Amino acid sequence: MGIMVQGKWTQQDFAKRNQKGSYVRPTTAFRGVIGGPEFPAEAGRYHLIVAHACPWAHRTLIFRALKGLEEVISVAYVEPLMLENGWVLMDGGDPVTGAKYTYQIYAQAVPDYSGRCSVPVLWDKKAKTIVNNESSEIIRMLNSAFDHLANKSLPDMYPEDLRGEIDAVNELVYENINNGVYRTGFATTQEAYEAAYSNLFDALDQVEARLDGQRYLTGPHLTEADWRLFATLVRFDAVYVGHFKCNRQRIADFPNLSNYLRELYQWPGIAATVDIPRTKEHYYGSHDAVNPFGIVPLGPVLDFDSPHDRERLPGAAE
Repeated sequence: MGIMVQGKWTQQDFAKRNQKGSYVRPTTAFRGVIGGPEFPAEAGRYHLIVAHACPWAHRTLIFRALKGLEEVISVAYVEPLMLENGWVLMDGGDPVTGAKYTYQIYAQAVPDYSGRCSVPVLWDKKAKTIVNNESSEIIRMLNSAFDHLANKSLPDMYPEDLRGEIDAVNELVYENINNGVYRTGFATTQEAYEAAYSNLFDALDQVEARLDGQRYLTGPHLTEADWRLFATLVRFDAVYVGHFKCNRQRIADFPNLSNYLRELYQWPGIAATVDIPRTKEHYYGSHDAVNPFGIVPLGPVLDFDSPHDRERLPGAAE
């Protein structure tokens, strides 16, 4: 793994980063907001840099698709493998930023930048800088800032009357499931692994019970909380069960979660944002501390297209 130190790309030892045993996710550095005078919402001005494999980047692709912003916000993808140069832009480089590696995009924004060079990145073509690299904030901008330019009319995914409940669900899901799989998989002591594993499956059990009585996480209507969970669920059986040792159960073994996952996957435009082969290639091929030989498993067989039973509960496709 690498990191920028005062504008220079430097290798970082994985064990040193996790020397206390528990994985700690670093904070993001760019927190600009679209909609104000500095970053007005304009068609063609903004550009996303994402990885097919990354669940955080996947959130932004989902909201771009949900809102029909494909012609409003351009996108560049990185290669599956993240090795000595970090994320590498596909097709030899990104024509918008001119970068071959994501760290070069960060250096364009702040020449003496220090920190991780993660995806997603929301880039301003006009100002030639990074607006934001925090996925939870980017999806809220995509949810509402571009409504006057969107090709699809969808309900607000962060409605004011549900914000308290959405935030509470997001906290449970982020701490124990979204980031919980990483805490489990990147633990470097048995104690840290077992604690993260326990928290992960306790949270999945809570969500499974919640979905037994309501169609979505906060009730009969989809919200951002559902899509934030989806990005982890869709990778779980293919990657996290084996690679990250999250193996008490597969999502396929949870009746409610598995049906819920299929419903969300089958939502118009969502399947096109999912790339399981590239996702597996990234995880199994990039984490040599976890999988030193880089062998990518051929399985499991996944079925996201079969019918689901979520119509049994109040709430319907918007």
